Amino acid sequence: MEKVLQYKGKPLVRQGNFVFYGFPTDKYILFMSILETKKSGNMDIASKVLVQIQSTSETASFNDKIIKQCEKSNFFDAFEIGTIWLERELKKA
Repeated sequence: MEKVLQYKGKPLVRQGNFVFYGFPTDKYILFMSILETKKSGNMDIASKVLVQIQSTSETASFNDKIIKQCEKSNFFDAFEIGTIWLERELKKA
């Protein structure tokens, strides 16, 4: 079994330009999509990131799954706002 990276006790998974944070069994997860990158030396750095809090409900339509959404200009800001939103939504659930 492959070991999954954890951050603050929740799984953090990257698949290509998509990043998922949270347990799929929770009511909500954080989804981030890296829309644009720029070169910094020999590395690609995210310069435009879509942030979404998504419902994990299997009965909700695709559009109804998106609870909150924004775009940020770097990964750090995207992840920071995303984790704050996720914790708030999970507390309400």
